[in-house]
Amino acid sequence: MNFVRPLCVLACVVAPIFLALRYTPHHEGANAFETLYLHLLPAPLEVAADDGHGHGEHDDGHDGHDGHDGHQAEGHGDDAHGHHAGEYLLALPLPGFLGAFDMSGAAGGHPLLLFTNLQLFQIAACLLIFVVFSGVPRYLRTGKGDYTSRLFAGFAMWIRDEMVMPVMGPEDGRRFLPLFLCVFFFIFFMNMMGLLPGSATPTASIFVTGALALMTLGCMLGCGMVKQGPVKFWTSLVPHVPAALWPLMFLVELVGLFVKPFALMIRLFANMMGGHLIVLSLMGMIFTFGTYGAVVGWGAAPVSLGFAVFIMIIEFFVAMLQAYIFTMLSIMFVQGAMHPEH
Repeated sequence: MNFVRPLCVLACVVAPIFLALRYTPHHEGANAFETLYLHLLPAPLEVAADDGHGHGEHDDGHDGHDGHDGHQAEGHGDDAHGHHAGEYLLALPLPGFLGAFDMSGAAGGHPLLLFTNLQLFQIAACLLIFVVFSGVPRYLRTGKGDYTSRLFAGFAMWIRDEMVMPVMGPEDGRRFLPLFLCVFFFIFFMNMMGLLPGSATPTASIFVTGALALMTLGCMLGCGMVKQGPVKFWTSLVPHVPAALWPLMFLVELVGLFVKPFALMIRLFANMMGGHLIVLSLMGMIFTFGTYGAVVGWGAAPVSLGFAVFIMIIEFFVAMLQAYIFTMLSIMFVQGAMHPEH
């Protein structure tokens, strides 16, 4: 039984990598650098070319093609979007007025919301939270548990005692501890899985970090207005200043209120994207030097790989650090919104 939870953890990590490798289309850029950089962009999951092309194009009424014809009727038709039947692994048709969110990239037809490789690892991060913490309550009650339960119980108590409680206090800290535990480990698992071969890093997408920052902004506004009152929350943004300066200070503080989560979004995105760009740039140098001859390419490979490994080691620490920074700043911002210091 001691191996059940580690095996579940391994399955949560291996399964999304396998699905991403199987259903992510091959990237082909104008040069080696562009091809490598394309791996950082969200990629819609697609079925194999044989499945999408060999069955969807022949509408001769053969019985063996009925399943694919039915799949085409569910919003994956090739006439409307320029894609062959069944090319996308999962696509959600959107109303026409949501055309700005179309991810198919094809003109005409209904917009599509596509399932990408980033969603795979976001779901895996959520599953990992449930798996690794499933034994923590029992361990805290009885003191008995496997290594995974002991490890993450220590992590949870560290976040409680060193991050949440010192800033928010016992009363508010108990209320918000589950939220910030989820935020920390959600970002932590996404960052760490992004370092594995064949994976993708959701936090290297500004849309993912933007959604996380919007959650923090929502907590700041919602919890602040509930704690202080809808009117007092906005009036308390400005400290005691002369009346003539109040409008200007209110504008400055209002902008600052929204700049805080914006900085969270940019910081997490830039750090995760920047580290991956450096590693891929070092790998791309091998192919660039290879254009001058195989000997030159092989000669540059050890140096480029050595620097890439060094950056990957740094990225390991950055992945943990950025989860801490995002969570810690979110705690401080939410606490400041509920209890302004004037």
